[in-house]
Amino acid sequence: MTDASLILSFDTSGPWLEVLLLSRQEVLSQHSSDMAKGQAEALFPALEDVLSSAGAEWANLDAIGVGTGPGNFTGIRISVSAARGLALALDIPAVGVSILEAVAFGQDGPVLATRDAPLGQLYVQGFGTRRPVAPALLTMDAIDPALGEPGLVCVGPAAEAVAERIGATAVAPKHATASAIARIAAKRMSGEIAAPAPLYLKPADAAPSREAPPVILDDA
Repeated sequence: MTDASLILSFDTSGPWLEVLLLSRQEVLSQHSSDMAKGQAEALFPALEDVLSSAGAEWANLDAIGVGTGPGNFTGIRISVSAARGLALALDIPAVGVSILEAVAFGQDGPVLATRDAPLGQLYVQGFGTRRPVAPALLTMDAIDPALGEPGLVCVGPAAEAVAERIGATAVAPKHATASAIARIAAKRMSGEIAAPAPLYLKPADAAPSREAPPVILDDA
């Protein structure tokens, strides 16, 4: 950890809301709830509740950590926008952390991080693997069995199925998502920090047509 002593982290990249307040290695307060919708309305009350539960205030924060996806388009946008706004208002850094990196955090040796995605697909990324595995949205059939290597572990919701396919070992994450985000954010505080940006590996479910022009409504 660096000298950053109080980090507020949160994630709404899936059907949930996770918030956590970390002081160095110690979790001071946290909130987690399943939430398919409504994160935009629930996020700031949850943030304030977590701060209040720990006897902390916004002004005490040293940094913000936020999950940047991949995941739900709207959920990612909610969290990233909130983190950037808080960083500006509080004059503190906001650190974006991919959910796949958070899932893999704390594991020893090569890791293949997994996460469920829509339509029976999954998100995957390799960390420390012999063959680089960039963040990708794949079907199970598209995962190359040759990715298996000595000591490789698979972690995340799809870990068991992926591990069986490539001949690896499935293990549980070392930390809850919001906790891993906060710890990774703390490690990055000593370097140059870019503003959080969404990590989208699939197009938005609803988006304007790239071919048709917008319709102009006549008030008359």
